[in-house]
Amino acid sequence: MEVRAACTDCLEAKVPVVWVEEMILQSYLFAGFPRTLNAAREWRRISGVAAPSAEELPAPDLDRWREQGEATCATVYGKFYEKLRHNIALLHPALDEWMIVEGYGKILSRPGLDLVVREFCVIAACVAAGQDRQLHSHLHGALNAGATASEVAEVLEALSGVVDPGYLQRSRMLLARVVGKSV
Repeated sequence: MEVRAACTDCLEAKVPVVWVEEMILQSYLFAGFPRTLNAAREWRRISGVAAPSAEELPAPDLDRWREQGEATCATVYGKFYEKLRHNIALLHPALDEWMIVEGYGKILSRPGLDLVVREFCVIAACVAAGQDRQLHSHLHGALNAGATASEVAEVLEALSGVVDPGYLQRSRMLLARVVGKSV
């Protein structure tokens, strides 16, 4: 029901189709593949927009994805980039590789949405899932990508009535700490 309502709201607000599709595609990183499939199904049903043809997809290019992923991840994490890479590799080197190539390269470096808007979507997903640790990183990430603190606060306020009020309040407090640190 909520996904259907969100898709309808996007249509009524005349949100560009490419933006909606990119938000849905990147959601599999944070919401999981089954939820992404369900969202894509609702979007197709409600929008009436056909999926792009497979010929429109760029050919897989791991070297390009790795290069773009490193650049995008470095932008998001700023001065914490090297520490992040080290810490993720300690968890498992495959996770580090997948984070860079799959997450930041193949998904978050795609055209269609700029990095600030992508980070806003990640923030919303992290708040909805109660993922404070990743939220902390992506609050910094939105600011590092060029968003203002007031824009990030607007993203959080847009979630009022949609997400758990406790998560939202924790998110506001976390943003206040992040902004306090970065000033």
